[in-house]
Amino acid sequence: MLSSVLNSERAVKVNIAIMRAFVKLRETLETNRELARKFAELESRVGKHDEEIAAIIEAIRQLMMPPEKPRREIGFHVREKAARYRARNGR
Repeated sequence: MLSSVLNSERAVKVNIAIMRAFVKLRETLETNRELARKFAELESRVGKHDEEIAAIIEAIRQLMMPPEKPRREIGFHVREKAARYRARNGR
């Protein structure tokens, strides 16, 4: 940088302006890094929310479906406590 070698008033002012520009650039880059980190954190958090929201929606869909009614069995059903006959052993 030639402005830092020269001793004129104008060269000193230019050198100060250049230094301020580089300091501002460094601050801007640091801010952008922090914002990028925050965006990445937010994106991962939102990704987790998507999974949780999908689970909640699935649970709501299960609750909205009517329960299946038990089917009636087909055939003859004896309504007595026990049969009055008994099978013989050996035959």
